[in-house]
Amino acid sequence: MSINRLLKGGKYAPEEIEILNKAFNLALRSMGLVDRNDPLCEMVARKVIEAAINISEPKEIAEAAVARIGLR
Repeated sequence: MSINRLLKGGKYAPEEIEILNKAFNLALRSMGLVDRNDPLCEMVARKVIEAAINISEPKEIAEAAVARIGLR
């Protein structure tokens, strides 16, 4: 699962998509998720998008997303 699937619709600028992709990959890496078919990946993607509302740095977005899932 790619976060890009959730970003379709054109409401995100290319710069925002790049930041969200970086944050998504950082979050997956920090959680040790390598199987993109794992249902948890979609949850991570949604949390990354939620966290990006208030945060603009990929690393901080990733950390907030992981914290919102409650696994760390």
